[in-house]
Amino acid sequence: MHIEIRTEKGKKKYYLSHSYRQKKKVKKLRMYLGANLSKTELEKKRKKAEKEIQEQIKALKVVRDPYHTILSPKELNELKKLGASGNIKLSHLSEKDWLKFTEAFTYDTNAIEGSTVTEKEVVNILEKDKWPDKAKGEISETYGVAKAVKYIRKTKDHLSLDLIKELHRIVFENSKSFGGKLRRRGREVVISDRFGNIIHRGAPSSQVISLLKELVEWYEENRKFYPPLVLAAIVHNQFENIHPFEDGNGRVGRLLLNNILIKHGIPPVNIELENRMEYYASLQAYHTGHDLRPTIELMLKEYKRLKKSLKKTG
Repeated sequence: MHIEIRTEKGKKKYYLSHSYRQKKKVKKLRMYLGANLSKTELEKKRKKAEKEIQEQIKALKVVRDPYHTILSPKELNELKKLGASGNIKLSHLSEKDWLKFTEAFTYDTNAIEGSTVTEKEVVNILEKDKWPDKAKGEISETYGVAKAVKYIRKTKDHLSLDLIKELHRIVFENSKSFGGKLRRRGREVVISDRFGNIIHRGAPSSQVISLLKELVEWYEENRKFYPPLVLAAIVHNQFENIHPFEDGNGRVGRLLLNNILIKHGIPPVNIELENRMEYYASLQAYHTGHDLRPTIELMLKEYKRLKKSLKKTG
């Protein structure tokens, strides 16, 4: 690591810079320290920045490793069998089924993130435009998620940077000023538990775009090799590891998961609020140990409920 100095408008601006190799390319992490710093201030900020850059490098390693160590041949065969056991054709869903799914998904995916809009209120909002006495942002995001489900039914795009940003924009266009905008440089994500222990660190903001492009590239290279449930699970979990937005990553990640399932002719899956802790545990298993099985098993659990639901309405 070394100090870079730039002079702008009579001010000396200091940056801590670190170069590293990614595949065959040399890339750089750079952190702004301040302007016109004394030696004491510079040294103090440098030490703090060094620790932060080291943590960012660790975060990058966690995000990237699964591309190289994601599945052994034995694990892949096991997951192919698991995926086949949950197979339902997209054509089995009627428009009534789609309405039920959209309402259930809208309720659960927002509730997982803390929305207080109830299941009945979601139905009233989407079917009758009847608004409950709830925050306008929550009502807007109810419409937004439903609109995004409609969007992934129609788009031909499997996965792209534009799709990712568009889904975020649709969901949050009337509730968040940064709807559709990726994290800016310097906006880092660190999620801690109630004891202050860091349980997840998003990718460095300076690397978000390149990591998303890597994810898209990986998907294009492997979409005919891996079974759909595995593709959807990997894309969803990798997306959550990257954490490209300031907020709303969970909802966009679950929409991306379903978009991939739909594009492969498989019905979407709804992660229900009652399975929230199991969902979080599956993300953590992937984040810490690259274990995809808990995510696949949760998806299959939700598919069993979908099968029962289809029988009742069939």
